[in-house]
Amino acid sequence: MRLPNLVCAAAAISLATPGLGVAQTPAPAAPAAPAPAAPSSATLPPSPDLVAHGDIVSTLQSSGHFSILLKAINAAQLGATLKATPNITLFAPTDDAFHQLPQAQLDALLSLDNASTLQKVLIYHLVHLDLDSTKIKGAKGPVPTVETGQIQLDGSGPVLKVNNADIIQSDVRASNGIIQVIDKVLVPPGVQLPAVSAAAPGKPSAG
Repeated sequence: MRLPNLVCAAAAISLATPGLGVAQTPAPAAPAAPAPAAPSSATLPPSPDLVAHGDIVSTLQSSGHFSILLKAINAAQLGATLKATPNITLFAPTDDAFHQLPQAQLDALLSLDNASTLQKVLIYHLVHLDLDSTKIKGAKGPVPTVETGQIQLDGSGPVLKVNNADIIQSDVRASNGIIQVIDKVLVPPGVQLPAVSAAAPGKPSAG
């Protein structure tokens, strides 16, 4: 099942999940086979247990897990937009997600010299739609972002995904939109993160 174009038909992706969560009827003559093990939530990073607290920016500020994202939002001058724009969805990387980047690369991305690249990366995490998990579960396909590139949503498995990132906490409803917490930083197609030398000092990647 593919996600239709959400720019014009967001409601159309509120789809039932015909292939998920349906109990299998065992064959009468066959011995019961052990059910395949579902992916354990223990394999995912822990949820930050984010709680809605006003608008999207205020909600992120109420947690201690999004300090780098907030610093990036301020550096890219996107705070006012994320506080006032209604009906948006932010795929929000945690601090641990940002620390999967080499520290020298992260520092360069947050510098004034790379403000344009940083802004593109941030708005690639932003969808101008009220996109909760019920619209993702059971569906799979591209969704356009504010950056104009597409993210690939995948709700066909037990863990909801966006590109190569897992959604580790879903549907945090701020006053002006939804926050979906993710465990990796998304990079738009065609955008190069700042290059760093392999010998550059800095914190090793956590990923």
